[in-house]
Amino acid sequence: MKKRTLAALAATLLFAVTTVDTFVAPHMANAQASDATASAAATGTATAAPQTAGSATDQAVPPPEPATSETVNNPYGLGALWKNGDFVARFVLILLVLMSMGSWYIMITKFFEQFRANRRAKSADEQLWTAPSLVEGAKMLDEASPFRFIAETAIEAGEHHNEALLEAVDRNTWIDTSVERAITNVSNRLQDGLAFLGTVGSTAPFVGLFGTVWGIYHALTAIGIAGQASIDKVAGPVGEALIMTAIGLAVAVPAVLGYNFLVRRNKSVMERVRAFGAQLHTVLLAGSRRSARATAREAALAQ
Repeated sequence: MKKRTLAALAATLLFAVTTVDTFVAPHMANAQASDATASAAATGTATAAPQTAGSATDQAVPPPEPATSETVNNPYGLGALWKNGDFVARFVLILLVLMSMGSWYIMITKFFEQFRANRRAKSADEQLWTAPSLVEGAKMLDEASPFRFIAETAIEAGEHHNEALLEAVDRNTWIDTSVERAITNVSNRLQDGLAFLGTVGSTAPFVGLFGTVWGIYHALTAIGIAGQASIDKVAGPVGEALIMTAIGLAVAVPAVLGYNFLVRRNKSVMERVRAFGAQLHTVLLAGSRRSARATAREAALAQ
């Protein structure tokens, strides 16, 4: 009986041990495998971290290159306006250029002409009135001087007053008329070119405006045909057309300023010319009276 009991107990213990080995051993193996995998992963991460850092260092962004200035060609401007414009736009542009060149030529030449006139007026005051006679004093003046022209005209009028048709005219009136005629000729010569400046100053803005209207019309027509109304398609042609107005103003403003400047200087020159003519008239009349009195005295002595 005892032997059977011991045998049953031994069989129970063996079954229990077998069951434990069957269920516990796989779990332990899995746990060990998990631990090994975790340690391997940690080791791989630790190993990859320096490599990643190294690769990140190797792939660092290089320093920026120095900025280089690139030349951008402007598709708009005077060159495009001349190239893309028709014969009307080119004619307007050429006309404005010619008007500007003519204005500056007249302004420069008239300025030096007025400067010479003022210098000759001073020379006439210093030489003519200190000469022994008007004829000798007139010959001392510059040949191109307007004051010499007035003096010679007045002297000639006084010398030829005794002609048959002029005897009916009073000597004073005849000399005064001759001097005034010479002064008028000098004034007209000083005003040469001023009419052109006035014309340019009053018409150049409208010529430029005509070019602008013509250019905008053709630009809008081309845009309508192309079917593209974006800002880059509209701004360029319209901006080129507006250049005409700017050129017209650039031509007109100097012409107007030069016209006013030259007219003001002409007034000062003409004041000196008229003063010279009045003084010359007085000297001629005084000389004629002196010669008349001398002639009368000689006639009385001869009697």
